[in-house]
Amino acid sequence: MASITAAAQRVKDELTTWISEARVRQACAAAGHAWRDRRLPPWVVLRLFAWQVMAGNVACRAVARWSERAVTAQAYCAARLNLPLDVLGDLAAELTHEAQQRTTDFGRWLGHRVFHLDGTGLSMPDEPALQRAFGQPGRQKAGCGFPVMHVLWLFDAATGLIGDFIADKGNTHDMAHAAALHAPMHEGDVLVGDRAFGTFAHLALLLQAKLHGVFRAHQRQIVDFTPRRKHRRQRRRSQRKGTPTSRWLRGLGPKDQIVQYVKPPDKPHWMSQEEYEPLPARLPVRELEYRLARPGFRTKIVTLVTTLLDGRKYPQQALAELYHARWQIETNLRHLKQTMGMDVLRCKTVEGVKKELWMYLIVYNQVRLFMLDAAERQGVPPDRISFIDALEALREYGPLLAAMLRLVVHPRRPGRHEPRVIKRKKDRYTYMTRPRDELRKALGITRLVA
Repeated sequence: MASITAAAQRVKDELTTWISEARVRQACAAAGHAWRDRRLPPWVVLRLFAWQVMAGNVACRAVARWSERAVTAQAYCAARLNLPLDVLGDLAAELTHEAQQRTTDFGRWLGHRVFHLDGTGLSMPDEPALQRAFGQPGRQKAGCGFPVMHVLWLFDAATGLIGDFIADKGNTHDMAHAAALHAPMHEGDVLVGDRAFGTFAHLALLLQAKLHGVFRAHQRQIVDFTPRRKHRRQRRRSQRKGTPTSRWLRGLGPKDQIVQYVKPPDKPHWMSQEEYEPLPARLPVRELEYRLARPGFRTKIVTLVTTLLDGRKYPQQALAELYHARWQIETNLRHLKQTMGMDVLRCKTVEGVKKELWMYLIVYNQVRLFMLDAAERQGVPPDRISFIDALEALREYGPLLAAMLRLVVHPRRPGRHEPRVIKRKKDRYTYMTRPRDELRKALGITRLVA
């Protein structure tokens, strides 16, 4: 028991390297937060919160047992509730900025930093306040589902670090906040995403910010690689159906061309008219197509649209490999949602679930930095270091002792694929399709039995 207590104390002490008292005091001062010096000052609460997330977002009573300050679960919950959201946001922003400064020249692609963008949904308790703030899936009947939050994430492709995120209602489209996540990027950076982001307006906004984009061509964009082909305005009305709206400019090779996108007459729903009007009337972009011959992939032909127009500097194969690496963001999200337990948030207030998100960012980025250090010590690329092993090492030994361990290194398996099937059988319970009160009445249950 003594060894467990000593290990727990060591981890808590070493969390000061992430969440120092000086940092927290500065963030509290900026947020105008005052507190009384008792057993749970803000920096202690945040260190306990970090351990809670590292342990899989365990219950608050587990945090109270782990703490050596003789506090109750109610006291810890109250202290975490009283801590302003801005304190966690400022602390996370500072730590993320430091991490990006440290890794700014790491793993560049043809001289560019690369970022991945994607959205995901997170569930949370069925509380009225959360239902009002985030809503639930439209097909779900009232009283039968849980609130779902939509989160748009920005990841550094080379390091896996989270650059920023934006949370909103569950039915929010990925493009609604994509432009807002351009801010952490610098001139010349490349943003990679799926077909939701390959629109005229988004490409124009990227070029305005002196950024570049590589996306799947939008599903409504008709792409034709016929040299010198006509576009819609050059054809009769009866012949316009199925004709590209873009104007062909020049070819760069087989299935590789420069075209001119024309500004649509109507703005997208996620932009205001004031934001849409300054966009240029025409936009030169590059369209290219490549074929996937690997088994296990649902898509066999991929069409990309990009603002990287130089065919010599950015060969077709290099762009194909760059987009293929976009699937790494799915692995990052899996680590957040499954490995770290973020798929279901635990708090019952709107501000509480947002605090959870910020703490997940802090802990996740620290794990990624720890993996970068381990990769340098062990002489392997960072993406081969086991995320799960790194998280467990930090949780059990703390940052200082864990730095002396050799972490698990995954073998290099290019082109690896697995069948999209589930091996472990699920329980065959009937899904809840009516509110619980109606189900009780149907079963003749008039009162709950203690």
